[in-house]
Amino acid sequence: MADETPIAPRINVKYGDEEIKGRYANLVRITHTREEMVFDFINVVPPHGAATARVITSPGHAKRLLRALANHVEQYEKQFGPIVEAPEPGSQTPVN
Repeated sequence: MADETPIAPRINVKYGDEEIKGRYANLVRITHTREEMVFDFINVVPPHGAATARVITSPGHAKRLLRALANHVEQYEKQFGPIVEAPEPGSQTPVN
């Protein structure tokens, strides 16, 4: 079952069955080079973790992602209230 979602006036994105299911991650490891930003999404269930996805993009696109994510967090909090930051995997207390 493929889905097609417009994300801009002239761009349709096709999603295959595996993409529609999504991937769960409770940790993101970020590294970079001069040309790329690398996001490794990881599902940690102590004492182990497994990479669920890797996204490699340009620094310019990463900055746009940062702005979009901040905007969506702001919208979410306006609608549902403040978000309490999740604790680091393996710890018991939220990060402030």
